[in-house]
Amino acid sequence: QVQLVESGGGLVQAGGSLRLSCAASGRTFGMYIMGWFRQAPGKEREFVAGISWNGGSTYYTDSVKGRFTISRDNAKNTVHLQMNSLKPEDTAVYYCAADATSTYFSRSYSHYGSWGQGTQVTVSS
Repeated sequence: QVQLVESGGGLVQAGGSLRLSCAASGRTFGMYIMGWFRQAPGKEREFVAGISWNGGSTYYTDSVKGRFTISRDNAKNTVHLQMNSLKPEDTAVYYCAADATSTYFSRSYSHYGSWGQGTQVTVSS
């Protein structure tokens, strides 16, 4: 199981930007499908963005398309989520997740076996 540590959360005004980072352990990071999920108070955890093992394919939930960008650096075992034009509804705890077993991408959190501790993102209006 891979260990994940997120960083980069914080408080930002609406329209601002944040860049989340996720550092992963393990020698086979380059083989993992990676995802970002978020969970707001009283709501279920939801998929935000995902990226294939080589970064060649990216996936986004509709509400963040055009505003968020996921990327990865396999040489540094990191994945990032650049968040621009943030809105109050983006407020949530953001989690990095790794799928080390699947050969296809999934937006379902049940496919991801490793999770970080989460980082809080708060967007004020």
